[in-house]
Amino acid sequence: MATKEAQAQLAMLPERVAIVETKVHQIEEKLDDLKADVKEMHDCLDNTRDLLDKKLCEMAVASNTQHAELADKITNLYKIKSKYTMYAMVGLAFAAGSGWINAINFPHVLKFLGL
Repeated sequence: MATKEAQAQLAMLPERVAIVETKVHQIEEKLDDLKADVKEMHDCLDNTRDLLDKKLCEMAVASNTQHAELADKITNLYKIKSKYTMYAMVGLAFAAGSGWINAINFPHVLKFLGL
């Protein structure tokens, strides 16, 4: 009886080998698909990295330009503020020295200003 079982198993062996070969073939196809998907993802990540690098460089240049413009504007505003502060101080010193602060007569001020 052991021989009949062995013969039955040997008869089924080509069928089992064919099933295993089919499964191995399917696994190889899936691996090929995975390799293709990984390659596509790698290419996509490379493109994304390059795009992000380019955009960050553009943003850095734009930011530096904006900071330089703002620095120029602040410098100009500071110069204007200093100039008008100096004029106000000179005017107050002149008014204090000429005695206008204690006795302000608007007609005299208007006459001095030419109005």
